[in-house]
Amino acid sequence: MKGPISQFVEKHYLHFNAAALVDAAKGYEEHLLDNGKMMVTLAGAMSTAELGKSLAEMIRQDKIHIISCTGANLEEDIMNLVAHNSYKRVPNYRDLSPQEEWDLLENHYNRVTDTCIPEEEAFRRLQSHLFDIWNKADKSGERYFPHEFMYQMINSGVLEQYYEIDPKDSWMVAAAEKNLPIVVPGWEDSTMGNIFASYCIKQEFKATTMKSGIEYMMWLADWYRDNCEGKGIGFFQIGGGIAGDFPICVVPMLYQDMEMHDVPFWAYFCQISDSTTSYGSYSGAVPNEKITWGKLDITTPKFIVESDATIVAPLIFAYILGW
Repeated sequence: MKGPISQFVEKHYLHFNAAALVDAAKGYEEHLLDNGKMMVTLAGAMSTAELGKSLAEMIRQDKIHIISCTGANLEEDIMNLVAHNSYKRVPNYRDLSPQEEWDLLENHYNRVTDTCIPEEEAFRRLQSHLFDIWNKADKSGERYFPHEFMYQMINSGVLEQYYEIDPKDSWMVAAAEKNLPIVVPGWEDSTMGNIFASYCIKQEFKATTMKSGIEYMMWLADWYRDNCEGKGIGFFQIGGGIAGDFPICVVPMLYQDMEMHDVPFWAYFCQISDSTTSYGSYSGAVPNEKITWGKLDITTPKFIVESDATIVAPLIFAYILGW
């Protein structure tokens, strides 16, 4: 029997976006029960929103088989892990003046909506340890993906001295323990990506020490073909942007560009987005548009929940976990 959150959702979420949330959760659950696999994509600032409180358990219980995320989500979960007590919440963020924003900068706070990430405790703490790991690889001629360097840092134990939340609430700790496959398109567009680039500009590291987005796509192509048998692979997209658009394109690439006509479409699709429905944007496109791009089949179960992902995603995960 499902727990109180799931029971509440089933009783009260009966129409409109609320009903779409329940339909999407049940569709996800059915896909897993049929031995399907699931990719979850993370855009926005879901790690700073502490989605790890439910996402980590989804990973531990094998409800997620691969993640695609932005560089920000990759690093910000770890930042929250090691610097949570120094974060600053600004409930009145909509009312801040330019001077108040400047004051946050001067005090080394980086604002993400209502939450400010502390530069010294978060950014620099990770930077010092990542430098050692990057440097070791660079000097020995080894190359890794961005998430693999993060896994090395977590698994080494060097961060445990700083833990300020229960590590079971960190989805990156859960992912590292499982060695969960992760794809991080556009990793360069992140704080640690910028820092790595600065070392390359100073000629301390070679850019090639960090594996690239093209190599991520090549790797994903192999992973998809190795895992798409049977029920297939579902696609659960939180937000829009590159975290979703990059991995979903692996199917039309294999089918159209590689001419592998036995490659199945994505077997389930759900997007949580508060973007205005529009055929002019990726995030606002309705799922049927993806049929024309060779991503989804006519018969693929398709769901869209037009709401704030920080509200919707934890509820869907709670339902799938039976909470």
